[in-house]
Amino acid sequence: MRRAIDLAARGLGTTSPNPVVGSVVLDAHGDVVGEGFHEVAGGPHAEVAALRAAGDRARGGTAIVTLEPCAHTGRTGPCAQALIDAGIARVCYAVSDPTPNASGGAAMLRAAGVEVHSGVLAAEAARGNEAWLTAARLGRPFTTWKYAATLDGRIAAADGTSRWISSAASRADVHRLRARVDAVVAGSGTLLADDPHLAVRGTDGTDGPVRQPLRVVVDTHARIPAGARVLDDAAPTLVAVADDLPAATARALADRLAGRAEILPLPRAAAGGLDLDALNKALYARGVRSVLLEGGPTLAGAYAAAGLVDKVVAYLAPVLLGAGPTALGPAGISTIADALRLTVDDTETDGFGGDIRITARPARPAPPPSDEPVANQPAAQPVKES
Repeated sequence: MRRAIDLAARGLGTTSPNPVVGSVVLDAHGDVVGEGFHEVAGGPHAEVAALRAAGDRARGGTAIVTLEPCAHTGRTGPCAQALIDAGIARVCYAVSDPTPNASGGAAMLRAAGVEVHSGVLAAEAARGNEAWLTAARLGRPFTTWKYAATLDGRIAAADGTSRWISSAASRADVHRLRARVDAVVAGSGTLLADDPHLAVRGTDGTDGPVRQPLRVVVDTHARIPAGARVLDDAAPTLVAVADDLPAATARALADRLAGRAEILPLPRAAAGGLDLDALNKALYARGVRSVLLEGGPTLAGAYAAAGLVDKVVAYLAPVLLGAGPTALGPAGISTIADALRLTVDDTETDGFGGDIRITARPARPAPPPSDEPVANQPAAQPVKES
């Protein structure tokens, strides 16, 4: 199963809105005869790829899969039926499929006389597939907040200069993060101050094909300039603005963008910025299951206040400034009792040019892997394609 989990990770960044899945097939004697992973949405699923590699040697053998084999027909047939047709005698999977349209594979297998075991290394497999599982269960993208700061928490000096706080190695790692998500989100403040590009650069594709994420600018007042780097053709761009903009402002924005980006009008939140739930719903409808939040303390604070930060990746440079903007803006926290507590997954120093990379997540209980599909999923949303 650990090998299957490693295989599944090769699909990060290319399978959305599908999950990442890995599979290993053993013959009747317990020897590995086939491996596979889901490489791209619309392509063969992991089980099918592993069965193809195994050929006739799969008959009477065992299939090990990180996610419950699907039971529905989409662009490809149900994987559960493929396992049955191949003569697999036993299936071991890690995490049950939480989506109503694809779950039921275990029941189909058992009905055909296949021995089925679930929950094998479930926590490890769920962590590797956390973005898709979160999106499937909550109906919104999984959001990772990434920031770079000094040891005293400053993201820029008092005069506004910020390049470069983090090392070249840390910045290269950010591009690897971008390559694994569906969308990168930044606010208009960051756009105006730093003119970020937000596309993936400098990756060699050794971890698999690189797919550019959707670049999303949260620009309530339509301030994006015509020369912004996010408007080039390196990756698609979505500019989210308030839906109550004056007509003249909306026309001027359309003229500036000149078809180089899609404009998404959204309602305002009570605090005056854009409604982040509405943004998440719009992104989810576009097939976005994972988001890298890169933009500024104001937007980060709004996401944190709304409970929409699922993971934090921080690059801390061994630098002190003593003044300047901090990484997190107002997040609705007024007393220490309301502090957003984090659980640290890991702290790394090797390979980051002297920086420290900390990966953490809010200390809230994650929903346990379930053998039952989650009810009340939005029927119109593509949760798991085939």
